[in-house]
Amino acid sequence: MNNMPDPEIKLPPEQDRGEVVLAAGCFWCVEAVFQALAGVEDVTSGYAGGDADTANYQAVCTGRTGHAEVIRVRYDPAVVSFGTLLKVFFAVAHDPTQLNRQGNDLGPQYRSAVFVADDEQRRVAQAYIEQLDRSGVFGAPIATKLEPLKAFHEAEAYHQDFAINNPSQPYVCMVAQPKLDKLARQFPGHLAGD
Repeated sequence: MNNMPDPEIKLPPEQDRGEVVLAAGCFWCVEAVFQALAGVEDVTSGYAGGDADTANYQAVCTGRTGHAEVIRVRYDPAVVSFGTLLKVFFAVAHDPTQLNRQGNDLGPQYRSAVFVADDEQRRVAQAYIEQLDRSGVFGAPIATKLEPLKAFHEAEAYHQDFAINNPSQPYVCMVAQPKLDKLARQFPGHLAGD
């Protein structure tokens, strides 16, 4: 998707909190994409959208908790912008036109969402979704929702750094690795170590 436009509305670095929570399907593979970006300091898999007492993998997998599998990205706005993170989110991390699913992963826990922490994040993300819909780059309406970030709940330890720790796991090979290959093709110069 090399015709993916940059966001027209930008979040100035001085207004950027340096943290965003994103939902884009299984957190194992989304985490791997954002860990590969220059300027990203930490990526943590977790849950958002539901209550603390149901923020565990077994409960979230039922699809009845209100939670989505998410990642929390902490980054240096002087190195990577909120807009670049949004562009990677839409272009590489998942298919934002799918409602409550990513590939074979079905249910609201796999929804596409930006969990906005403040009005500036909401303004920039909403403008970018509208811009992408106008551009027709996806050929279908974007299903991504903007949801208020009420709380982020860190996932169990075995979910953290999953693709890094399990590179030969079949799901990682079939889902995460193609995303990483796409990231390298579409975002040269934005990768950690470049």
